[in-house]
Amino acid sequence: MDVHANSASTSRDPVCGMQVDADSAAASAQHEGHEYLFCSSMCHSKFIASPSDYLEKESKGPVASPSGVYTCPMHPDVKQEGSGTCPICGMALEPESATEPQDDTELRDMTRRFLVAAALTIPVVVLAMGDLILPGEPIHDIIGTRVSQLLEFALTTLVVFYAGWPLLVRGVASIQRRMPNMFTLIAIGVGVAHVHSTLAVFAPKLFPSEFRDSAGNIGLYFEAAAVIITLVLLGQVMELRARSKTGSAIRALLDLAPKTARLVDEKGERDVALDTVQVGDRLRVRPGEKVPTDGRVLEGKSNVDESMVSGEPIPVEKAAGTTVIGGTINGTGSILIEATGVGEETLLARIVQMVASAQRSRAPVQNLVDRISAVFVPAVVVVAVVAFIAWSLLGPSPALAYALLAFVSVLIIACPCALGLATPMSIMVATGKGALAGVLFRNAQAIQDLRNVDTLVVDKTGTLTLGAPK
Repeated sequence: MDVHANSASTSRDPVCGMQVDADSAAASAQHEGHEYLFCSSMCHSKFIASPSDYLEKESKGPVASPSGVYTCPMHPDVKQEGSGTCPICGMALEPESATEPQDDTELRDMTRRFLVAAALTIPVVVLAMGDLILPGEPIHDIIGTRVSQLLEFALTTLVVFYAGWPLLVRGVASIQRRMPNMFTLIAIGVGVAHVHSTLAVFAPKLFPSEFRDSAGNIGLYFEAAAVIITLVLLGQVMELRARSKTGSAIRALLDLAPKTARLVDEKGERDVALDTVQVGDRLRVRPGEKVPTDGRVLEGKSNVDESMVSGEPIPVEKAAGTTVIGGTINGTGSILIEATGVGEETLLARIVQMVASAQRSRAPVQNLVDRISAVFVPAVVVVAVVAFIAWSLLGPSPALAYALLAFVSVLIIACPCALGLATPMSIMVATGKGALAGVLFRNAQAIQDLRNVDTLVVDKTGTLTLGAPK
């Protein structure tokens, strides 16, 4: 029986596209001689109900993407072809390869949505709270209560269903996949506040007296929904900017390599773009130039400054038969080299990829955080329901209005944003800053273990130099 897989140990879930390890698959199914693995029972049920719906999509192949495989920075086991969101935490996926050009599409999209949300939320807050802050009731006197309610509805609807649409989609997806996360709480809280307020504006007769104050008015929570969406979008923008800056810091290491190379062939010598160089090409490295790729010296003699890799301040003598490293600086001699490693196969690119992999690795403490988060989100929902019941039975009049406010407040205030993001973002920033300073971490566990180090033993003086002789 064939296993429909991308490798010997992993298989692509045909429903959600997630890479599933054969040992940890939640379920499997046989279909037309193939075995398919699934990340969750939900995906398994959808596939069993209609296999052709998903196999037709799979037969067409994944959507072409210039960056190939994408992965989640918080859950590196999640991989798929093309961009998307993580089925576990809802975060945007990023290219697995650190050498690919940075895609800031989501950052620009979230920034635009945040600006729109902020611009629309300010008047909503003014309409809702202005009469409580300003002397008299100027808003009521100028435009009237009904017009104010309709304006709040219109502006908040744009904030929630345009600016906040990606957040709602992630929240609904987390419920469908039975993988609750912070977007679950946001979607439920904002949804309840918006639906309640909309019904209060257009169908107030549906509400019993427990929802009304002494004047018979029903509380509106449009400003709460709008403010929540705006603040969450601000958090998304800040997070994406932090990830972008860290990614830029890593890719800056690749700038150590030149953009062009001096190709030597039967046509003579000419400058070509570095990405057109192939293994086996002969390249001329003139005095003072950077070595374009990893290679082997064919002829000539020179001294090459390899301090960017070794830390040794004294240039290394190179002659025919010796190896050179891409990105290092040639001395006073001219050498002809044969390219032995290009693109992602160079030592410099492998270093960058190692740092990127370390960013996405999981510290041991993250396992504890994930276990807490898995219980925490459902617990918050339960507590919110308990708060609603308690306020509706014991709260002051209007009891149900206060109960609804307590329900939404618990969902939003207890949202575990920091719990799920603090550790991965710390690892991401630490590895990026360390790489720029010349300190490379193999994985996140090394960073966590470093807190226990009290003595540093150095095996040679070269590692403590500035990289240049004085």
